[in-house]
Amino acid sequence: MQNKKQKIITILGARPQFIKAAAVSSIFSKHFDEILVHTGQHYDSNMSYVFFDELGIPKPAYHLNIGSGSHGAMTGSMLTAIESILLEEKPHFVMVYGDTNSTLAGALAASKLLIPVIHVEAGLRSFNKVMPEEQNRILTDHISNILFAPTQTAIQNLKNEGITEGVHLVGDVMYDGILHFTEIAKRKSTILADLNLSDKQFILCTIHRAENTNNPERLRAIFNGLNTAKEEIVLPLHPRTQKYVAEYGISIAEHIRIIEPVGYLDMIRLESAAKKIVTDSGGVQKEAFFLEIPCVTLRDETEWVETVENGWNILVGTDEEKIREAILNFKPASIPQKCFGSGDTTRRMIEKIKEFELQ
Repeated sequence: MQNKKQKIITILGARPQFIKAAAVSSIFSKHFDEILVHTGQHYDSNMSYVFFDELGIPKPAYHLNIGSGSHGAMTGSMLTAIESILLEEKPHFVMVYGDTNSTLAGALAASKLLIPVIHVEAGLRSFNKVMPEEQNRILTDHISNILFAPTQTAIQNLKNEGITEGVHLVGDVMYDGILHFTEIAKRKSTILADLNLSDKQFILCTIHRAENTNNPERLRAIFNGLNTAKEEIVLPLHPRTQKYVAEYGISIAEHIRIIEPVGYLDMIRLESAAKKIVTDSGGVQKEAFFLEIPCVTLRDETEWVETVENGWNILVGTDEEKIREAILNFKPASIPQKCFGSGDTTRRMIEKIKEFELQ
């Protein structure tokens, strides 16, 4: 008689988590009974459900529609709703990704009910506790039972905090995803033709992080740097960024081309065709590295230190002169080293989860 599959509830809420789930869930379904819960943290259809359709992720069994409010209100509402689901479903594990409010709420709800927590992307640290994401990732790591670390740096960060049990170096699920979806994007995406863009003839830019968008001085300095760099810049404008650009009265130069947010395959196609990427996104920094595209990061620190150490990512913060100079002149010095695994992260995760079951 075949053993019944173990049940895993996976909590998703933000765009990067959908992408990671695309690389994992199709393989997980062969080994586990996985139930997806969408908190609704990204509630714009361009920023969430399009990814399920586009990337072939199963539709969530639960959609909580919790997409706005303060950090405390949002996390509290998610915690209450997720707890109810866990009490009803009685899963063997709860899996969370990354560092969002959805991540922390899922981990807390499971931990309180003594359900083992699996944290994908454990051990990342910016060492800036002002960032909500840093608070979320630290707290989640300290209550998780299985910690899947993408890099050796992440392993060391956990060790420095006294976390050594249940820690596994498995590589990065986003690398698995890039290997799979880059070729699909080249076949299916028409974004370059739609925008009349030529390969390696434009800069791709994304700005969404609250520390930049919610601060008038920082956001204005970023656009001043972009405005003075006389290069064609394509900027898919995040709704929050668009709101604050208007609120702060920030001017945007003609060489900056504003477009609507795009789906993942279109984004990957833009990234792979760009001659350089300017971003404050952790995920886009990694994707740039995987695709061997030079990256200029609009932050003062990064969790993905390997991208900087390899010379393919430069931190410029919001210094407008550094932004301009990096856009015009930054060039990597060498071929990027493979430090995010071998593209078989999901298989490694499955092995470790099954080992945990036997304990």
